[in-house]
Amino acid sequence: MRARGWEPRGLLRVRGRVLVRLALWSVLEAGQTFLLGYALARALDAGFLAGDVPTGLVWLTAAGGGVAVGAYGTRRVYGVVADLVEPVRDRLVAGVVARGVRDADRSALSGLTQQAEIARDTLAGLVMVSRSFVFTAVGALAGLCTLAPPLLLVVGPPLLAGLGLFAATLRPLARRQEAFLVADEALAAELGEVCPGLRDVTAAGAEERIAADVGRRVDAEYRAARALARWSVVRVAALAVGGQLPLVLLLAAAPWLLRHGVTPGALVGALAYVTQSLLPALQNLVHGLGTSGARLTVVLRRLRPPPESGPPPTGTGGPPADPGAPALTLTAVTFAYGPASTPVLDGLDLCIPRGGHLAVVGPSGIGKSTLTALAAGLLEPAHGEIRVCGHPVRGPRAVALRVLIPQEAYVTTGTLAENLGLLRPDPVPERELLAAAEAVGLTPLLERLGGPDAPVRPAVLSAGERQLIALTRAYLSPAPLALLDEATCHLDPAAEARAEQAFAARPGGTLVVVAHRIDSARRARRILVMDGPRTAYGNHEELLRTCALYQDLVAPSRSPVT
Repeated sequence: MRARGWEPRGLLRVRGRVLVRLALWSVLEAGQTFLLGYALARALDAGFLAGDVPTGLVWLTAAGGGVAVGAYGTRRVYGVVADLVEPVRDRLVAGVVARGVRDADRSALSGLTQQAEIARDTLAGLVMVSRSFVFTAVGALAGLCTLAPPLLLVVGPPLLAGLGLFAATLRPLARRQEAFLVADEALAAELGEVCPGLRDVTAAGAEERIAADVGRRVDAEYRAARALARWSVVRVAALAVGGQLPLVLLLAAAPWLLRHGVTPGALVGALAYVTQSLLPALQNLVHGLGTSGARLTVVLRRLRPPPESGPPPTGTGGPPADPGAPALTLTAVTFAYGPASTPVLDGLDLCIPRGGHLAVVGPSGIGKSTLTALAAGLLEPAHGEIRVCGHPVRGPRAVALRVLIPQEAYVTTGTLAENLGLLRPDPVPERELLAAAEAVGLTPLLERLGGPDAPVRPAVLSAGERQLIALTRAYLSPAPLALLDEATCHLDPAAEARAEQAFAARPGGTLVVVAHRIDSARRARRILVMDGPRTAYGNHEELLRTCALYQDLVAPSRSPVT
């Protein structure tokens, strides 16, 4: 149940094995490329042009078989690329979350999900196009050399020249891509401040000054876009030199090549190598590296932590958390409600990694709420140790690292914004508050009440509405560990699913749910089944095979699990 830490040597070994697998499956793609032009040349020279139709058909069949084998290799490559880039994403997420929680870096937390996913997807795309070009080029150039070495003299120089020209554009293109993104974000921020206050701008007679300020932002973005477009023209020129010029040179040099021993089949094979292999691979490389490469550079630069100039701030976003520690660990935990009582938990070991999503299920009264109370520090175990983000659960540093939402939701008299910001040291910005309400599903109630500043009367709210307010309050909390103890039992299944999915997707968040419905367990990545002192742990499919109690809980007649 314990998450393994990132050890540099182990990570390098794992990546080394992944790279070997990636190269082995890519060899099939290189073989397909080699066979395409070579089989076509042999089909013409040894087959159709020599009057031997069966031989020509055999070679064409071999080329078709090579395409099928190459397609299979490409399919396997996708899985290997996922094994390569997912650890990189995990390390980015871990670093950004650690900085956001430790230093109360709100910008890091707000941009976590989008930027980490962009980095992961972009890196995967770059690996695919770079790998494809390398192995396709090797297969095509080997085929040209096998057919007739003079063909390399025609194709090789312009290909290398195009690659060199493209490589020279990468760094300037990345700088201009970043400048464009900065200008675009500045314009969006300016408009975000101006548009909601247009009536006040008009009333104050400040139209000309505001128009001038916005105009400067628009002009800056326009200049950045033009600079980016100019370097994109150079990229198109590199593609023309490296991918299309070899085709023109082959056609222009065809008479000379034929006079110097190059067969018609070899010439046709060379044209196939250029048009069907080298040109598409170069196009993918230029567009992939030229756009995605610059994008990845910008994102990684923004995800990179700033240089440390002193101790991390305290009192703003809670105490620092150990970035390498799991979100919640229970080690040999035993708990009973009295010295003569049967233990509710007996030697329980549990480890939930950062970003985990655990559902706790079991019969009513078995100890699920006891487990969350222990994890929240409300109860003290008789034996064992409980840690939250590396800190003792009942220690002062762990208090702000977890938030418990019980079945009975507590709502106070006051405004809705005051209720939602109870767990924050400062007032919650309205944009963040509205985004949280939308994520959890509070927006309809918020609009019906009259907005964030509307007064709240707890007595007139339904139990489900009070739960939505409590859930949104916990969502806005800086605590990375959220403990939902039947906190959605008064919501309908769709509202419950939306709230749980919001917490599961919360940047840097870890979720533990005491499940009221079995669908909560299906949504979780891991499930803890409690059956007295015995427990079972695994995912939905594993427990269906191995745990009789879980099978009973999943049965249609037992949809509620408490």
